[in-house]
Amino acid sequence: MKATPFDPATDLAPTPFEERHCLLAWRLKESGLGWNPHAGCFVWDRAGVIRVPSPFPGQIYFILNLGRFLEIFETLEKMKEKLAWLPTWHQARLVADRMGIDSQGICGLWSSGSIKTPEDELYALYELLVNRLG
Repeated sequence: MKATPFDPATDLAPTPFEERHCLLAWRLKESGLGWNPHAGCFVWDRAGVIRVPSPFPGQIYFILNLGRFLEIFETLEKMKEKLAWLPTWHQARLVADRMGIDSQGICGLWSSGSIKTPEDELYALYELLVNRLG
């Protein structure tokens, strides 16, 4: 069966990752956000190490089978070094909770008036996490 790539013109994105999310996720990584690679995570292959084309645009991959990624990277440490984790909205909220960001801090994102789209909402969560780490 031939793979059918994601078509942003007709398909609803499972999560709104744009280039700006990827770049900010890289900053999260550089700021020390811990991550344990596992099935169910989206990652950004900034350097293009993964040779298999992704069904998602922008070198974004979904970890369905961690073993397949370990065939490429050999160890979890190498995988964490080369890839940036793209937390989903739910994962970002869980991270915020673990960092001690209370619901008032989260509510402040929406009351700022800068969130117009789901993409903006996720980006604002990433910014909140970067600021907490920084």
